[in-house]
Parts: sequence; structure tokens; C-alpha cells
Amino acid sequence: MDLIPSFAVDHTKIIPGIFESRVDQIGDELVTTFDIRLKRPNVEPSIDPAAMHTIEHIVATYLRNHPVWKDELIYWGPMGCLTGFYIIVKGRPAAQDLYPIMLESFRHLCEYDGEVPGATAQNCGKYLMHDLPMAKWEAKRFVEYLETADKSRIFEYPKAERLSVAGDRKFFDS
Repeated sequence: MDLIPSFAVDHTKIIPGIFESRVDQIGDELVTTFDIRLKRPNVEPSIDPAAMHTIEHIVATYLRNHPVWKDELIYWGPMGCLTGFYIIVKGRPAAQDLYPIMLESFRHLCEYDGEVPGATAQNCGKYLMHDLPMAKWEAKRFVEYLETADKSRIFEYPKAERLSVAGDRKFFDS
């Protein structure tokens, strides 16, 4: 079987950023999936699951209430590897077009005080698994990174040919 697009990326070269992961056509419409990467895979520790869950709730709520993006957003959710999120939007905006709203969303999280939206037994499948202080710490780190990062690198998704087992072993042994 062919690798799915998110697995066909050289994860040894991914840095935090905003990357177009794939574009799909549904009927006459396009939808674009973006990789919102907060951590370097296999280099930095993953985001704590409780913090990841809190980021998911707060950023999803913010985006779904945003005057412009609420009508463009199809999905916001965590990656299984806990190094970032996927956002799926209508159309085919460039990764650079998402920079302002991602910066705005994560700044909102940095300043957020109060109850985590939807963190009740009635609204959430794991409502006790939240960590707002750690989510705010991760958001602050990502905001600082986005503000200071080389903009020529944070939108370019590294593509990879299928890695060999020997190549994978070499990476992990180094």
C-alpha cells in the first residue's frame, strides 16, 4: 500500500511550523489539511496528553467562534504522535494565510483564564484529563517560536522518499 501523505514526510527534518499536508477534492470543492507542528518529531518530548487535550478544546472553541474562520473550518484536532495538530479548511489557502489565525489562536490560549470549554462529563469523553497551565506554557512557546522563526522555513513541508529500515535505524542510533 502507498503511504498516506502525512507518513510520506521525512519526520527527521520536520521543524515546528504551518505546513500544507494535503489537498482533497470533494465534489466541486477543495479542502486543505494543514499540519500545525509545535514540536520536532523524535527530537523534542511530545506534548503532555492533558495539555494537548486542553489546547484542542480552547483553540477549537476559538476557531469555531472566530468571525472569519468559523465558516472556513472543517476540523481541528491533535496528531496521534502528540507533536501538533491538523486543521482542515475549505478551499486552498496557502500555509502563510494560516499564520495570522494560528498566532492569534495560540495568543488567545496564552491569555486564557477560566474553565476549559466543554470540559464536563456531558460535553467531553475524558473531561478530567486537562492541564491548562501546561497548555498555556506550550502555547507561549509556540507563539514565541512563530514570532521569531525564519519565515522562509516554517511553511515548507519537507518531502521524503520512503525511508529504508537501515536509514531509520541509523537515525535512531545517532
